Amino acid sequence: MSASVNLSGVGPADMCLPEVATTLSTALDNALKQSESDRRAAVVQVVASNPTYLDGWAWLGALGRDAMDSYMAYRVGYHRGLDALRGNGWKGSGYVRWAHLPNRGFLKCLDGLAKTSRLIGDNAEADRCEQFLAQLDPSHKF
Repeated sequence: MSASVNLSGVGPADMCLPEVATTLSTALDNALKQSESDRRAAVVQVVASNPTYLDGWAWLGALGRDAMDSYMAYRVGYHRGLDALRGNGWKGSGYVRWAHLPNRGFLKCLDGLAKTSRLIGDNAEADRCEQFLAQLDPSHKF
């Protein structure tokens, strides 16, 4: 587990998810370089072979065929992200900051979930997600 140390003595330390293997980020980069017609399928292959890869889920959401397709990918990525946070010692409180690169996949999924929830008319879910984002990293504007 990789986490920064909170020296203030007030509140929990920032949560930092572990670094992602270079081979995984390279595979996603290569998938994203595919032609527009092949890109989503290439990202699906990356995620299918690495279903805990949060950036992959975020990209599947971004490449969704419609709002519901994006919503589903973001929701899976969000829940996978919660599992990853808890598996790395997060107890449900404390910051999960954008500045730490491995946290970004989770935060992108949560932000995407907020936006697509709003698109499909689930405003209560969108409000919860937006509030959660503000609590996790109040200094970042999503």
